[in-house]
Amino acid sequence: MLMMAATAAMIVANSPLAPSYFAVLKAYIGPLNVLHWINDALMAVFFLLVGLEIKREFVDGRLSTWSRRILPGVAAAGGMIAPALIFIAINAGQPATLRGWAIPTATDIAFALGVLALLGNRVPVSLKIFLTALAIIDDLGAVAIIAAFYTADLSLAWLGGAVAILAVLTILNRRGEERLPIYLALGAVLWVFVLKSGVHATLAGVALALTVPVRTTPGQPDDPHSPLHILEHALQPWVAFMIVPIFGFANAGVSLAGFDPATLIAPVPLGIAAGLFFGKQIGVFLTTFAAVKLRWADCPEDATWPQVYGVSMLCGIGFTMSLFIGLLAFPTAPALQDEVKIGVLTGSLLSAFVGTLVLLVAKREVHPTPS
Repeated sequence: MLMMAATAAMIVANSPLAPSYFAVLKAYIGPLNVLHWINDALMAVFFLLVGLEIKREFVDGRLSTWSRRILPGVAAAGGMIAPALIFIAINAGQPATLRGWAIPTATDIAFALGVLALLGNRVPVSLKIFLTALAIIDDLGAVAIIAAFYTADLSLAWLGGAVAILAVLTILNRRGEERLPIYLALGAVLWVFVLKSGVHATLAGVALALTVPVRTTPGQPDDPHSPLHILEHALQPWVAFMIVPIFGFANAGVSLAGFDPATLIAPVPLGIAAGLFFGKQIGVFLTTFAAVKLRWADCPEDATWPQVYGVSMLCGIGFTMSLFIGLLAFPTAPALQDEVKIGVLTGSLLSAFVGTLVLLVAKREVHPTPS
């Protein structure tokens, strides 16, 4: 759905419908234009789901113990540092574009896992779990980066109101309140306060998610009656089949009128594409290899190193989060935003295509048949 939406955006942006497409995105509905409603409001729901997934994995899932966090945690760190360094090296000496250093640090969990799903049993389950955990930690890192580096001028009054609402939500959680409508109503107020505060409004979704109660039942992970799980399962289809495709359609459209192939080697698109394609595979694979060789963690079960390398390449599929960070990095520079889209699309497609080829030819670990 996301790929179809992105393709449709590129087609429309380079067709006679282009003026209408861009005009609709700039049209105001109330205090915000359509593009801002999508990127600030709908994507807050996307980040709410991301926050729910992060909390579930850390409290009651694949990242609930330190032993499970080490390998994907180290790999996620390497997969964020290496792309950022590559982007910085290519954009060195250009303060106007260095602000985009975080764009290639993100992995699109939906796209990457979608590729693994298409490969079926060619990839062991352990690697799918590894990629999921890595991408969850990667998302957590991306949220931290947005909060720390892409926050506008702060309004202390509105920020104080947001903190007060968050305190009320935390108290409700501690007192055992499990009625989701109360959390969602206060979450809507929290979103308004965060929007007005200068902090990016989508972070309200993550903050709300961390206060939603989760029940942990020994021996029964993912308790279906837990408020967090109920909300997560309710949001998943809306996010996957409506919000993320709408975001892709609204943000992937780039007019190629007068496009010069030399644009591909301009500092911003080259830094992003090289960061995603080379930085991600280098950072993820080398840190994973080092962690296993240093005996900090075990290699994913039944996986070969070529398969780990293939999955490392798939981490270079940045798409949704990379596009989102790109919009935050260059909010008032439409030309740079277009370069961001070209770089993200190029790096993500290369990573998906080459990573898939590597996994198709990589051999699985063969175990001797018991006598």
